[in-house]
Amino acid sequence: MSRPAWLGDAKAVAALTFDVDAETPVLAADPRYAHHPMVMSHQSYGPDVGVPRILDVLDEFDVPATFFIPGWVAAQRPGLAASIVERGHEVAQHTHAHRAPTSMTPDEERADFERAVAVFAEQDIPVRGYRAAMWGASALTPDLVAEHGLRYDSSLMGDDRPYALATARGPIAELPVHWSLDDWEQYAFLPEPDIGRVIESPRKVAEMWRAELDGMRHFGCLFTLCCHPFLSGRPGRLMALRGLIQYALDCGDVRFTRCDELAEAVLADPGITPRPLPPPPVYP
Repeated sequence: MSRPAWLGDAKAVAALTFDVDAETPVLAADPRYAHHPMVMSHQSYGPDVGVPRILDVLDEFDVPATFFIPGWVAAQRPGLAASIVERGHEVAQHTHAHRAPTSMTPDEERADFERAVAVFAEQDIPVRGYRAAMWGASALTPDLVAEHGLRYDSSLMGDDRPYALATARGPIAELPVHWSLDDWEQYAFLPEPDIGRVIESPRKVAEMWRAELDGMRHFGCLFTLCCHPFLSGRPGRLMALRGLIQYALDCGDVRFTRCDELAEAVLADPGITPRPLPPPPVYP
């Protein structure tokens, strides 16, 4: 059996992704938090402190990454997306206001999507991919992604290898995710609003992620790590992430990639047949 082109000679492919949510998750929950300085500063730490620190670690190891940014965040910080692209990394769309598409009507989802498209176009930032807020893609989402010329989505969990999704506008690549590789489930804590109630040890988190990577090396999978700079940009947590990167490099059989480059390899592979989005089951 031939190896898929996206895997190449590696045993696993690692996509380091960073969701630069900043203030959007709490403002989407309730706009009144705009007047809570503790909450706002907790979130602004991500783009203001965490992102530059993460970029330095990526430079140290010369590994690429993809940063998913809500349009609102890019508009509020006009130089942010450009500063990431200038360092050789990819910027992708993460909705406009960090509202899950499943919480919106089709018209609302389209309007939100297109507001983000306009922000990145105005800043001359090339965008080839999309990730739904809270991974809450709707049945409309893949068609919107394809309609606007984007090449991939990274919101679904139907596999642990990349695949192609059929849409009315042609196939897009799906780069699957999973909660076990999301730092939100490990570190997110705020008294109000309730974004999470746990603060795990970075050593424990790194051990869990290392075990996932080892399993994916055995089965030939895509290790899509999702980190948030306001969480994993904190010093001890970033050191744990740094150690994970070092471990993966020392393995000698893990290839790091940007999501856009991975998506192109998936879409160019004639052995990958696009899958339809599964219809909702009928439950009696």
